[in-house]
Amino acid sequence: MTRLLTVLGVLVLLGGAVGCSPMTQPAELQPHTEQKGPVGPVPPGLEKFYGQSLSWGPCEQYATNDSDRTAYRDPGLECARLQVPMDYSDPQGQTITVGVLRKPAGDPARRIGSLVLNPGGPGASGMSSTAGLASSVGGTDLGNRFDLVGFDPRGIASSQPQIRCLTDQERDADRLDVNADSSPAGVARTEQEERDYDAKCAQRTGIKMLANVGTRDVVRDMDVLRSALGDQKLTYLGYSYGTRIGSEYAEAFPGNVRAMILDGAIDPSQNAQQQLIAQGAGFQRAFNDFAAWCAKQRTCSLGKDPGRAVQSFQAITRPLLDRPATAADNRKVSYSDVTMAATQALYTPSLWEQLNTGLNELKQGKGTTLMGLADSYYSRESDGRYANTLDAFDAVHCVDDQRVNDPAKAQASDQQYRQVAPFLDNGRGASAARDKCAFWPVPVTGETTQPHVGNLPPSLVISTTNDPATPYQAGVDLANALHGRLLTFEGTQHTAFLQGNSCVDAAGTKYLTDLTLPPPGTRCTANK
Repeated sequence: MTRLLTVLGVLVLLGGAVGCSPMTQPAELQPHTEQKGPVGPVPPGLEKFYGQSLSWGPCEQYATNDSDRTAYRDPGLECARLQVPMDYSDPQGQTITVGVLRKPAGDPARRIGSLVLNPGGPGASGMSSTAGLASSVGGTDLGNRFDLVGFDPRGIASSQPQIRCLTDQERDADRLDVNADSSPAGVARTEQEERDYDAKCAQRTGIKMLANVGTRDVVRDMDVLRSALGDQKLTYLGYSYGTRIGSEYAEAFPGNVRAMILDGAIDPSQNAQQQLIAQGAGFQRAFNDFAAWCAKQRTCSLGKDPGRAVQSFQAITRPLLDRPATAADNRKVSYSDVTMAATQALYTPSLWEQLNTGLNELKQGKGTTLMGLADSYYSRESDGRYANTLDAFDAVHCVDDQRVNDPAKAQASDQQYRQVAPFLDNGRGASAARDKCAFWPVPVTGETTQPHVGNLPPSLVISTTNDPATPYQAGVDLANALHGRLLTFEGTQHTAFLQGNSCVDAAGTKYLTDLTLPPPGTRCTANK
């Protein structure tokens, strides 16, 4: 029942360095328990959470996939579980846990505090991203002066209980069901599949948990984390959807903020449909840039005329609507897999060569390379297991955003998306099928409004001119709404900070360490 909606937005870590003196590898951290809270204002009834002790120890037991099991063996990392209320309106009721990973500051004498990171999604693991980032910032100003802290938002990855909707086998089957039939019978079938999906989410996750997984609740968890870490003020780095967490935190707790970098912004004043259309236009711009690059290659899958790239892409991919391709392991590669592989590759030019190779293979009926890209997007392991990333994405999205209950509006939105992103138009006509959120079993808890941030310290918003997933203008609008400073990165990729651009990295690092904002109008360009 795969239908194209808002694409999962997560930073791609490229291992960029941010400069400064090298440090020796720290000795293995020893398990210990520390109580540093409560620090700062404590909301009534939440004293035991804000003042809780954290038991730090090895991270390997927190891993939920093979790559994390390897990364979490780093002896310089330590992990703990933060206890929070499942429902903040009932703090004496059921509790859940949030997984937390920390890389202690390399220079304790100059330590500023914790730098809390969220990589986006919703549904991505902050623990995993922070473990990946820790080695590249070790010995730099950020690594020396901050504890790097990543957390898995409630219900995600190592946090317990997990949001779960589909089994691994059901997710594989879902990817093959492209739902391209826009006839009344096709619409009815699609909507029934959406209802069935929602019922599985409710059964496997629980209604009460589903009702309390939105950004509203993650923001409150983050303030509990701030206190438990012993930080009077929060220093935060949020990418993509993580910018929504940051802006909502700024509105809820403006007096608790020290500094915030929000990179790849979501405009909080846009509803889900407006975000969808803006994102479609962003992916089309990135596709056009890819086509122009491809035309200069010796074997371009789309041909030498970038003006015909959309038609070429459609000619290569649309046959899969009726006849899937085959990957090396004999798995079937669907139209949905290929379009998701393309959007995954458009996040960063570093994947363009892989996309071109995959499209050339697809001309020969082979889908191995594109299946690999799609598996990366869907968080599928080589053994067939899936992370709960997409289940969590749906659960958070459906309680955060206002729903489209009118079939005519659903069809108009689908038609508009095809117009702004023609390379993703399957040619079968816009569908009036409403998505899973229209039938979601719990109410919306989020709002679509400009944040009102009171006396918030100046924040830094980084926006990339040709960001495919979070368009540039959203960053401009968010910076204005937060009364912050905009840093423009001229490039075609999703997010920019700590991804190897010395201009962006230097400006962001100076802001986090010294609270010095870059001059108004600062622009950084690729490879500089």
